[in-house]
Amino acid sequence: MRLHFYAGILVGPFILVAALSGALYAIAPTIEQAVYARQLHAPATDTQLTLGEQVEIAEAHVAGDATLSAVRPAPAPGDTTRVMFAQDGLGASESRAVFIDPGTGEVRGDETVYGTSGSLPLRTAISTLHRNLGLGEPGRLYSELAASWLGVVVVAGVALWIIRIRTARTKKDFVRPSRRYTGYRRVFSWHTSVGIWVALGAVFLSATGITWSTYGGQHVSNLRAALDWTTPAVSTSLSGDTGGGDAHAGHGAASAALEVEPGTFDDVLAVAQSVNIDTGLIQITPPSEPGVAWVVQEIDRGSPTHADAVAADGDSLEPVDRVDFADFSLPAKLATWGVSIHMGTMFGLANQVVMFLLAVGIAGMVVLGYAMWVRRRPTKTARVGMPPRRGVLDGAPWWGVAAVVAGGVLLGLALPLVGWTLAAFVVVDVVVDAVQRRRAGAAAAG
Repeated sequence: MRLHFYAGILVGPFILVAALSGALYAIAPTIEQAVYARQLHAPATDTQLTLGEQVEIAEAHVAGDATLSAVRPAPAPGDTTRVMFAQDGLGASESRAVFIDPGTGEVRGDETVYGTSGSLPLRTAISTLHRNLGLGEPGRLYSELAASWLGVVVVAGVALWIIRIRTARTKKDFVRPSRRYTGYRRVFSWHTSVGIWVALGAVFLSATGITWSTYGGQHVSNLRAALDWTTPAVSTSLSGDTGGGDAHAGHGAASAALEVEPGTFDDVLAVAQSVNIDTGLIQITPPSEPGVAWVVQEIDRGSPTHADAVAADGDSLEPVDRVDFADFSLPAKLATWGVSIHMGTMFGLANQVVMFLLAVGIAGMVVLGYAMWVRRRPTKTARVGMPPRRGVLDGAPWWGVAAVVAGGVLLGLALPLVGWTLAAFVVVDVVVDAVQRRRAGAAAAG
């Protein structure tokens, strides 16, 4: 209870900001479709230009100010083609995208896009707020702190819920808010019932969110690599060497391609479609240096199975390597699915609505927790509530205390921000206890 209390009070603001910005990000793909309708869509026509012709139009539009890096053909009738460029001044994982009407060749837009998701400026801004508060790399510590502690706080809360519901007379008050109570008990009823309904989703968001973090995320990556759970990537070597990589988050920076014949895009796509590419939402990446193959990658994260890829020789038009999602290890599949669900891209609008409601529920749980703290006043003069009593470990068996300490150390090693802040909580608690004991002793002596 003390752990749940301290973490909720001291880390609560970080979780609240992450939840509210996450709720906004969950519905950002739908908002993006409306805000950037002209860039993303074009009237469907019976005729269609080749990819090579569309690339030539885009290159004429940028007039040498940027270098071709990738192409995303129109995924369906009524959509535009993205011709993407690397350009000085863009940030990591950013590209300049020229949106082409595949039917008429009209340039429908020229925007900066981000990552494999291809998010446009509005969604990118929301993502940046959620990820680092717009503070760059140092700001990522806020989201890692929130993601790391969210799971701990929720698991502790579920443990308290189980203990209390076993002895409660009216168990239904623990699964739905009760209107019979007032004051602290009413707020407690809401906090408890909302918490148990969002618990599983909150743990999921915590676990998947950690994979993007700086310190905990690196530990996850190291573990996946050690257990051979990484997401396969096609080998692009034309010399026969094999290679792989982890395409987990798909946020690689755009690399300028070599000078390529625009018509090769059509030829390479045809080769990939004859191998395993069978969805419209794909990215074609030309080689960035000699001896490297072209890559055609499925990027449709709205479907749980569209993650195949093909590498092809641009000269001989022969497949060099292939990766099939069906051959992914189960952990790699779960990682791909987890990231897609977390980002609200799998299953479309339904996923977005569920993630939005889950994030709002987590935010509400934090607010209700603070309301409980304020109402839990020991006297009428106290401004805020007191924490649960300390000293419960005094009568515990030594092996129990050792298990708690060992668990805390292991958790801190796996999630460094939890370890550092947990140590800080202990120090604060010890100092506060010492001050209170001294005051009590002085009062007794007086």
